[in-house]
Amino acid sequence: MTDRFRLMLGQLNPRVGDFAFNLATARRAHAAAKGAGADMLLLPEMFITGYQVQDLVLKPAFTRDAAAAIESLASETREGPAIGVGAPIRHNENLHNAFYVLKGGDIHCSILKHHLPNTDVFDEQRHFIPGPISGPYSVSGVRLGSPICEDAWHSDVCETLAETGAEILVVPNGSPFRRGKYDERMSIMVARVVESGLPLVYLNMVGGQDDQVFDGGSFVLDPGGRLRVQLPQFEELLEPVDFRRTDVGWRADKGRLAVLPDGTERDYQLMVLALRDYALKSGFSKVLLGLSGGVDSSLVAAIACDALGPGNVRCVLLPSVHTSDESREDAGDVVKRLGCRFDVIPIVECVRVLEDSLESLFAGRPADITEENIQSRVRGLLLMALSNKFGEMLLSTGNKSEVAVGYATIYGDMAGGYNPIKDLYKTGVFEACRWRNDNHRSWMQGPATPVIPDRVIEKPPSAELRPGQKDEDSLPPYAVLDAILERLIEEDASVSDCVADGFDRDTVRMIEGLIYASEYKRHQSAPGARLSRKAFWLDRRYPIQNRWRDGS
Repeated sequence: MTDRFRLMLGQLNPRVGDFAFNLATARRAHAAAKGAGADMLLLPEMFITGYQVQDLVLKPAFTRDAAAAIESLASETREGPAIGVGAPIRHNENLHNAFYVLKGGDIHCSILKHHLPNTDVFDEQRHFIPGPISGPYSVSGVRLGSPICEDAWHSDVCETLAETGAEILVVPNGSPFRRGKYDERMSIMVARVVESGLPLVYLNMVGGQDDQVFDGGSFVLDPGGRLRVQLPQFEELLEPVDFRRTDVGWRADKGRLAVLPDGTERDYQLMVLALRDYALKSGFSKVLLGLSGGVDSSLVAAIACDALGPGNVRCVLLPSVHTSDESREDAGDVVKRLGCRFDVIPIVECVRVLEDSLESLFAGRPADITEENIQSRVRGLLLMALSNKFGEMLLSTGNKSEVAVGYATIYGDMAGGYNPIKDLYKTGVFEACRWRNDNHRSWMQGPATPVIPDRVIEKPPSAELRPGQKDEDSLPPYAVLDAILERLIEEDASVSDCVADGFDRDTVRMIEGLIYASEYKRHQSAPGARLSRKAFWLDRRYPIQNRWRDGS
């Protein structure tokens, strides 16, 4: 009877649909696990295909390729440790989310996910059929039970595994980040080990996929709920975990206990990883953005430099007749601090040509937001031209406050392939700028110095599309606006709830109306890193045509 068991945790970053890359990553991990004397390599949920695959998994050719990849991995890793790895499976004509155990060159067994999440960003009931609750399997004389992600959030699967002889719970996950999610995971997993009396390994995927980021943060708990191993968030790594048989069952040796980032640092690191993976997985190594000298575009420039390196970032100032000397100076200061490329393309003549072209049609009508938006759309046109010509992905720079109330120009400053700060309110933008100025980490590729001038952070925000324009001319101060938006969006509060919290009723109703009226813009906006429980797109799905307003 074995008294020691070594499990290699593969907190790794797969790519959706890139079977060759994912197989190569798995083979390298297996070689490392073999070299470390591991009994088993554990890889995340749906690792072979990447996650989430959405409707790709409904294509029979896709699932056939996934099955072929699993068979290839099994045959190529005949010698060495077993592998636990996630992939879809067709069983009796039904499609399942499965966890395969490979050893000795064969598929030893497959476990089918029983509980399919259909909340937040998940839509698994659209894609998969629930499988029966599986029993444990044996690796190197140890009986392991593998609840797949959501299965561990329910007591029945772990309870059945414990009753049927499992000695260690090994949980593969594809769990994306949102604020508060790690604490929820930990609380639920502690409940599972207390109920089952078994140690538990929680392995989570890492890396960005579209608007989601899988944050890693894998951990190991003993049966009393004590933390024995804590891996970092947002970091790809292989980590061995050793278990010993004791008089009271298997116990994990104490291992790495990483300190996890929180608050602004965590959000900033996520936005960096999200942009890096979105660009690279989409085939881009370089990005560009319109740099106005304002706080939003300055923060996006800093994130881009930290994600891809200053040499892969182009900032472009596109001054109009309303662009202040201060904004020109601030934009130049930002790029000097960051060390990235800086181009200046005046738009005065372009705007004049368009206004002249429209003059006869607009005759007799006063200038209004139309002329303001022409400036923004000229900028979008020129930035997209640079993107096309040089193969650089354009980043849009609207924060969540602007995206929520529609203070962004569709086909103008909303143009772009990705928006790193889409789920960050304006007040969070200020906090992120101050944090980045005061801190530098090893995962940043930008300079280890303050990168955003204090003047950029402190000056009143303005789109500079008309003389003397300030955001607060038509919106409440951002501290007030964001507090209202958080209630209406994150908490689904009513107008009356906001009024009870001390906000002016007419202001709240105005903000609510702007949110609903701007839905059509958000449906056409670039994806962005998900930070909150109610990020626009998958978390918060509203109709474009909607006449209802809260009358409370």
